[in-house]
Amino acid sequence: MPVGQNFCKCLYFTSNRLARLMNKIAEEEFSYIGLSPMHAFLLMTVSDQPGITQKELSDILHIAPSTSTRFVEKLEAKQLVYRKNEGKMTFVYLTEKGIGIQDDIKRCWRNLYKRYAQILGDEDAQRITQQIDEVCDRLEKK
Repeated sequence: MPVGQNFCKCLYFTSNRLARLMNKIAEEEFSYIGLSPMHAFLLMTVSDQPGITQKELSDILHIAPSTSTRFVEKLEAKQLVYRKNEGKMTFVYLTEKGIGIQDDIKRCWRNLYKRYAQILGDEDAQRITQQIDEVCDRLEKK
């Protein structure tokens, strides 16, 4: 059996392949609003939790604090969020512009789901997503 065929039995290889495929689809869907999918998810999180700390953002989005900082800085430059410092804590809020694009972000998210659910079927899309989330939780707990 050629070596490449063995790769499909490797969780690392297969999960990275899935991530690349999903990222391509997500970037296409979110390109409509000129944001990366992760920037859009950060904005949705701040919308749901105004005044969230960057540490909380990092935890919710499962990204490194330095990545969270870079994302917030980029979104500040686009005038979609602002930070408010209180002592050692930094809180993140949406600007009016950030609030104004929430419906577009949600539309992109729905379109992303519709796109892969159309391929996989709604039931499989939900089941696979749940299984992957459970695997991530288990691997994080090691």
